Amino acid sequence: MKKLIALSLTMMLSFSIAACGSNADDKPGSGSGTGSAKEEDTASDADASSGAGDTQSSTDAEGQAGSDADSDAAYVKDKGTLVVGITDFEPMDYKDADGSWIGFDADMAAAFAESLGVAVEFVEIDWDNKILELDANNIDCVWNGMTLTDEVKSSMECSNAYCNNAQVVIVPSDKADLYQDVESLSELNFAVEAGSAGEAQAQAHNLSYTPVKQQSGALMEVNAGTSDAAIIDSLMAAAMVGEGTGYENLTYTVGLNNEEYGVGFRKGSDLAAALNEFFAAAYADGSMKECAEKYGVQAALAEQN
Repeated sequence: MKKLIALSLTMMLSFSIAACGSNADDKPGSGSGTGSAKEEDTASDADASSGAGDTQSSTDAEGQAGSDADSDAAYVKDKGTLVVGITDFEPMDYKDADGSWIGFDADMAAAFAESLGVAVEFVEIDWDNKILELDANNIDCVWNGMTLTDEVKSSMECSNAYCNNAQVVIVPSDKADLYQDVESLSELNFAVEAGSAGEAQAQAHNLSYTPVKQQSGALMEVNAGTSDAAIIDSLMAAAMVGEGTGYENLTYTVGLNNEEYGVGFRKGSDLAAALNEFFAAAYADGSMKECAEKYGVQAALAEQN
């Protein structure tokens, strides 16, 4: 019986407390319940305001971070190196007696890296995979006497043209008289660098060819007699075949086209604009011409502004 009375009293007390709470909530401005509600609302507003501020700050920070993340220049400066994709291509990129990379492109790339405040690093690539290497961040640019083809310009962010060039036919000197026009080339088997402008010209003229890894390899094929002829860049031909070169028994005859060299960065990269500014300054102060004269390519140099 005592338990039953105690239970009844407990239930009555609970009902009374609930009723008081209900009245306080229903009547703003009266009793401590109203004050509590105001404090909760104020706290909620403060939290919301603070949250909004935090969100705005976070958004601003993320926006800034996103901007930096989208900047190739910032990326290169942060890691401290400009990684340049090249092949062995005299007089643009080749090794000296000490094994260091030199050449017109190599020297200009090193100077550009210095202007960014970073070191330069040269990486030999498979020319046919240059776009894949670039997009995979294995390299930061392709700077190797690269012809500005439609494919290159659609796949990379390219600099202004800095050199003029052409694709020329290389044959043994004692057979040069036989191959002085495009029509005379139809029976020859050519060696061309895979993925190069030389390969594009072989295809454009319906010539029979064998792809090799580098233009220097194409010259070796002709020199060894395993290919009848090669198609390479005129700048390379001027430096590497004929009297006083390593291929004195070879010469160049037919010019197949006219083209321009440029440097390729990842699509949308801000480094292309930075390089254009560097080119313009180097052309204006004469350092670009001086470098070109060092490697015998001054006649091919394109005006920069």
